[in-house]
Amino acid sequence: MEKIFFIIPILLIATGWLVFLTTLAPQVTMEKETRLQFPSNLQELQDLARLMSAYYTKNWFYVLILFGSAYLYKQSFMIPGSVLLNVLGGALFDLKIAFPLVCTLTGLGASFCFLLARYFGKDFIQNKFPNKIMWLQQQVEQNKERLPYYLLFLRLFPMSPNWLINVLSPLAGIPLPLFALTATIGLMPYNYVCVHSGKMLASLKSLDDLFSFSTLMQMAVIAIVALGPSMLIKKTSFAEQARRQKAD
Repeated sequence: MEKIFFIIPILLIATGWLVFLTTLAPQVTMEKETRLQFPSNLQELQDLARLMSAYYTKNWFYVLILFGSAYLYKQSFMIPGSVLLNVLGGALFDLKIAFPLVCTLTGLGASFCFLLARYFGKDFIQNKFPNKIMWLQQQVEQNKERLPYYLLFLRLFPMSPNWLINVLSPLAGIPLPLFALTATIGLMPYNYVCVHSGKMLASLKSLDDLFSFSTLMQMAVIAIVALGPSMLIKKTSFAEQARRQKAD
């Protein structure tokens, strides 16, 4: 039996947990009827934020558990739409709480996805993305002396979707602790933009408003700066190799 099928009961248990949490929702009165569900557009996100804010006044701990569980669910099972939850987090919690919370959940969710790929999806991923795996393995080998900086660069200025990096990393030999750390830190600028925008959720007219040209340029600069130490290490390594060759 293919190991990939073992993910199905894990998914069912996780889904059951979310359904169970919805049954514990506090009783609130809303002008507009809104269901507890993952938002798929800006209007649904704004409606959900109002509902969750009402829950928050009744039971903040319930909202924290529900938000964290939903976030990890999306991250772990590669379900699109985490950007909406980032914005939602900013709308629900104070920035000092929302930002570290979202960054922590990002790292945990990516790590759960990493582990699912390592233990249950290895054969499937190898058959589905052989060229991508080979490319990442080559990059890891070429950048092994500055691997933390390279992984940060992949997150800050991604050449592949984050979910793909999550599932390819265990097959490319990237250690889990390093993977989790770089995923958490590398996605901080992106998470900050989304969480900060959550404070203006009611006034947003389009999700495109989250990423203005200036914001994208700032994130690009951060990504380039992240490579600075790695380039210095590379230059030092080349100089050392040249010195040894000359000595020989």
